[in-house]
Amino acid sequence: MLMSSGVNFGFRRSVPLLLGVCIGFPAMFLAVGFGLGTVFQQSPRLHEIISVVGISYLLYLAWRIARSGEPEKARNIKPLTFLQSAAFQWVNPKAWVMATGAIAAFTTSDGDIYAQVINIAMIFVTASIPSALTWLFFGLGLQNLLSDPVRLRQFNYLMAALLVLSMLPVILDLLQ
Repeated sequence: MLMSSGVNFGFRRSVPLLLGVCIGFPAMFLAVGFGLGTVFQQSPRLHEIISVVGISYLLYLAWRIARSGEPEKARNIKPLTFLQSAAFQWVNPKAWVMATGAIAAFTTSDGDIYAQVINIAMIFVTASIPSALTWLFFGLGLQNLLSDPVRLRQFNYLMAALLVLSMLPVILDLLQ
């Protein structure tokens, strides 16, 4: 999403998306680490509902990415806002898997769980900023190559298709 936003909207207009991802995921991770995970253990159906909502939202984002390269429609497309990208973390099935996996792998029952969760969230913040910037800069680097509307449209279709393909494991897991 960040690379596609960099290609289509440039650096300045993509900053809210970048900040939403870099702040939204650690915020979600803290909530999961501080107890939301227990709610999902007690109500697995709620987790399934969140997954379906997440898949639906990702499909919507793939559609937006694919449409952003159509010059006649590009004027109506805007990058995700800070709140939209932060909220996206809450419905992103991959973010839930990463959050719960990190809690399971990197916390111990004999330590202060709150301190451990805060430390892991700080690591996510520290790692997400350079990672997100890298994806955004790749998108900026591709702007000249993709200045041709046909190549831009093809790139956006490819990015949308890859986003849809990234959901297949979650979809297959839900179907089982």
